[in-house]
Amino acid sequence: MFFYFAFANSAQAYTSQEAKQTAEEKDDHWMQGLHETVSNSVYQSAQWFDSFFIADGSEQQSPKTTAKIRFAWLPKSRDWSEVKPRFRVRVKLPHLQDKVSVVLSDEDDEELNNLPLESANTNSKTEDEKFSLALNYTEDKSDSRLMNYRLGISGGDIFVRAKHKRRFDISEQQSFLFEPSLYYYLDEGLAAKLLLEYDYQLDHKSLFRVNYSIRGSAEFSGIRWKHGFYKLNQINHTTATVLSFQAEGERNGARGFVVDKYTLGYRYRFNALREWLFFEIEPFLEFPEQENYHTTPGIAFRVEGFFHKG
Repeated sequence: MFFYFAFANSAQAYTSQEAKQTAEEKDDHWMQGLHETVSNSVYQSAQWFDSFFIADGSEQQSPKTTAKIRFAWLPKSRDWSEVKPRFRVRVKLPHLQDKVSVVLSDEDDEELNNLPLESANTNSKTEDEKFSLALNYTEDKSDSRLMNYRLGISGGDIFVRAKHKRRFDISEQQSFLFEPSLYYYLDEGLAAKLLLEYDYQLDHKSLFRVNYSIRGSAEFSGIRWKHGFYKLNQINHTTATVLSFQAEGERNGARGFVVDKYTLGYRYRFNALREWLFFEIEPFLEFPEQENYHTTPGIAFRVEGFFHKG
């Protein structure tokens, strides 16, 4: 009798384990299929586009494609409904010496008012969700220098952009970034941006960063400005954190100098399930002018998938 019950229990355990493995295999198959489908779709479109630049008698070369798809939910104390899907696709064209790439995105051209490391919850109140398609040309590219030109359409408006990036190493622990950009929009006119950034390496896993940007355009009077202070920490090869404080506003406008918003946030980012899949959790506190700088707590949940081929 004991042998019968022991056998029955072991059979049930085996069946349960077998069912669990089958479910895991189905999940693996589904996620791998999703990744291959997106990667192949982008790659085939890139091959088709690159074929227009093949000289007579030349062979088709393999383009390089990267795509990022992100879903974010940003509940706040005054708004629980904000959901933001985002995508960005970049295609390098080998028949143009890989100096030319096509960039397709549902965001404005690199979100002109944003700072590096800025998270999705700190978007400017003037931000509009726009679809952008651009041809990107890069020359003089190195670890410390970059010259980049872009021609495209964003939100129905044709634009051109020239950007220069230069990084100076002050010491082994310190570096400084200087990045001016000049834009021209067919409808909105001329715009310019200047980004200044200072990095201090605290140790081999942590970094302190300060950046400041100003931008102006013919579209509005005054100058938009934004500050960012960050403490970056890499916990291990799959996990990192960013503690941030940001302030943004306007000066020399109709209202003089004004601060639109302060934001304090802590971002926890990790890689899980697949090497191409990333997750973020970011609790934050906002202090917007439109709420008389009263505290507005919130939290952001994000999922990002990266797709690469070629």
